[in-house]
Amino acid sequence: MLVDFHSVYERYVQDIFRFALYLSGDASLADDITQETFVRAWVTPGEVRGGTVRAYLTTIARNLYRAEHKREARQVALSEAILASRPGPEVVTSARLELADVLQALQQLPEIDRAALLMHAQEGLSHAEIAATLGLSVAAVKVKIHRARIKLNRITNPKKG
Repeated sequence: MLVDFHSVYERYVQDIFRFALYLSGDASLADDITQETFVRAWVTPGEVRGGTVRAYLTTIARNLYRAEHKREARQVALSEAILASRPGPEVVTSARLELADVLQALQQLPEIDRAALLMHAQEGLSHAEIAATLGLSVAAVKVKIHRARIKLNRITNPKKG
């Protein structure tokens, strides 16, 4: 069945737009679907499939809407996952307060104990590297780190210690 594309467009554009609008509830999306429907009908080789021209165009529009709906659902799911992975304001505030408490507690430790603990916990230095840096024995460094942790725990958690 050979069809003049311009006459098909003029005859069915409003029907396809209305169908897409009812499906999507979004005039802008309906316009995009309508235009893409006619582009696909234009570039698809062969005869109209599905019986009538209107049924063929409606099928294309529906498939375009479903593809767009799936794409949006994936985006929403991804956006929700990203938002869910972000801590809420309460968590951020709590973490900041806890960090402030720990920083204040660190200042209460003797400087050499604080240095040994930070070199180990923050910098990831080995006991031997810390001992060489601070001029202490490896055993002394282990004791200083252990005692510094205990003191920090007592300062930051007075009810537990």
